[in-house]
Amino acid sequence: MLSGVRFLLILFMIVLCCTHCCGQGALQSPQDSRFKPAGIKFDSWSLVTETDESTEYVTSFPSAITSGYTENDRVQLRVVLPVDVERPKMVMVLHYWGAPNLKVERALARELNLRGMGAAILTLPFHLSRTPAGAVSGAMAIQPDPAKLVATMSQAVFDVRRGLDFLETRGECGKIIGIYGTSLGAIISSLSYAVDSRLSNAVFLLGGADLAKIIWDSSLTQPIRESLKSKGMTEVTLRESLSDVEPSNYLADKALGQTFVIRAKFDSVIPPVCTDQLISALPKSQVLQIDTGHYGGIAVQGRLIRESAEFFATVAEGKTYSAPLRLVSPTIRIGLMGRSSGAFDVVVGIDILRWDKAGKQYASFLLTPRDPVLWMGSEIVKGLSLGVGLSRKETGIGLFWTTVL
Repeated sequence: MLSGVRFLLILFMIVLCCTHCCGQGALQSPQDSRFKPAGIKFDSWSLVTETDESTEYVTSFPSAITSGYTENDRVQLRVVLPVDVERPKMVMVLHYWGAPNLKVERALARELNLRGMGAAILTLPFHLSRTPAGAVSGAMAIQPDPAKLVATMSQAVFDVRRGLDFLETRGECGKIIGIYGTSLGAIISSLSYAVDSRLSNAVFLLGGADLAKIIWDSSLTQPIRESLKSKGMTEVTLRESLSDVEPSNYLADKALGQTFVIRAKFDSVIPPVCTDQLISALPKSQVLQIDTGHYGGIAVQGRLIRESAEFFATVAEGKTYSAPLRLVSPTIRIGLMGRSSGAFDVVVGIDILRWDKAGKQYASFLLTPRDPVLWMGSEIVKGLSLGVGLSRKETGIGLFWTTVL
């Protein structure tokens, strides 16, 4: 009899422990413990503007990680809510590297508001209101020091998560359904998405994985790269140094929701191979390719913003989003053309035809200071094409050093 009682007691304890553990698991997923800021008492927000469509508030709070710069260690968050919508579902929005303003993010907030959702626009470390005196917005965000890179990336994710904590204190805000980021904002968004279960859906515009490769190959980071090399760093050692903030190291543990990745075919800032690595880490992600470089998307910016808002509107309704098969976007080239006559011209042009999927064999209509040129060429090395230029004044073989906007 005693043995039976002991057995029942042990069984009861096992069930109790399992119930407790399952309950804990329901409250907090394993990834939630990473980059988790301590709880704080938040200040209220202040009204900024009211229109017929939206109401904007602003608040600030201390960063969970201190950098030693007073301005940078105070995080600004703007919350834009649609009128006449009770507790709208919320999207966290992150801007790009070096942003001088929040024009793009406000445009997205408006599109979200029109669809009955709210937007929370967070200022990233060393940008805008967080720029230290005497610096330019974003200039201190990416530095040739792995320890500082890890600290800034970590600070950004801690800030995002504390921003989400703030939204949960406001009765005016409904459920947080996802995150959106552009370029650097997309990289930080992907890491935030990986470690916070509240971010169940995401849009990554011109982002990527493998931070070391991005820094090593990006057209924007050459001075940083050269400085790292002078200190004896290689791409391999840099990758090891950045492993703690590498998004792909955390995405495998994420309970993936719906994601939408927008990649640029000729991106020289975020190498397409890095965007593809991010896509590989999100096996069910919807993908849209634009036939531009990193900056050419401005020609279809409005459409990309609307499509991103449509993504969140679709998932907010519990439906499955499908990206458009194609978005017509111009491939704009700028560069230097050398002709067989010995003449060199600065040129700008637009592709009118491509013969291969990679876009390495193409025809472009170019404008030069001397005359318009019809160029037909083939890329022989990255950024350099050999071909034929036809114009009223001259026809002949030439070389075209080009970059795609």
